[in-house]
Amino acid sequence: MDYLQQLIERYPVLEPVKPDLSRAFQVMAECFAKGGKLLIAGNGGSAADSEHIVGELMKNFVKKRKLPDSFLKEIEKNDSEASAYLKKNLQPGLPAIALSNHASLNTACINDIDGNICFAQQVCGYGIEGDVLLGISTSGNAKNIMYAALTAKAKNMKVIILTGGSGGFLPKHADVSIIVPETETYMIQELHSPVYHCLCLMLEEHFF
Repeated sequence: MDYLQQLIERYPVLEPVKPDLSRAFQVMAECFAKGGKLLIAGNGGSAADSEHIVGELMKNFVKKRKLPDSFLKEIEKNDSEASAYLKKNLQPGLPAIALSNHASLNTACINDIDGNICFAQQVCGYGIEGDVLLGISTSGNAKNIMYAALTAKAKNMKVIILTGGSGGFLPKHADVSIIVPETETYMIQELHSPVYHCLCLMLEEHFF
C-alpha cells in the first residue's frame, strides 16, 4: 500500500512536506537495515508523541510480524513450555527509544547539571554512528533538542526534525526537516500524529 499517497489524500495540507517525509523514511530505513536504532526526543505533548512512536515501531502496528526461523530455532533450545509461549507471542521490533522516559536519569541531570542536557546526555550514551535522532518540537526552538542534535552529529548520526510554523532554529541542525504548515501548537500536534503514523506504516511495510 502507498501509505504516503494515502496520507496526502487524507490531509492535502501536507502535500508540501511529501518530499521531506520520503527522505525521512529513507534515512530511518537505512538506519534499521544496518542494525541501528532510533532515538526520539520531545517535550510535553511531543514527549507523548515520542512514546507513541516507540509503541508503533517496537511491536506490530497493522501487520503481523514473524520472527526469523533461525531465531525460532534458538528459542526452541531452551525450556519447551516457555519457548512455545515466546514463539506464539514474541514479535520482531524496530529498535526505538523515547528519551523522555528515563525519569531517574533525567531528574539527576536536571539536579546535578542542567535540564537542557538531558537528551544530549542520553544521545551521548546510547547513540552510535549510523543511528538516527528524531527531534519533535512544535516551535522548532527547543534548546534541549538542539543540544541533542549537535551531540548526534558529533557521533555521525543522522538527525530528523519534526516541527511546524516557521521551523525555528532546529532545521539548520538536521539532515531532514518536516515542517508541517500550521502555527498554533495544538494544530501542529494534530498534523504531527498522521505524519509519524505514516512513517511507522511505511517502515513496517518495508521491513515486514
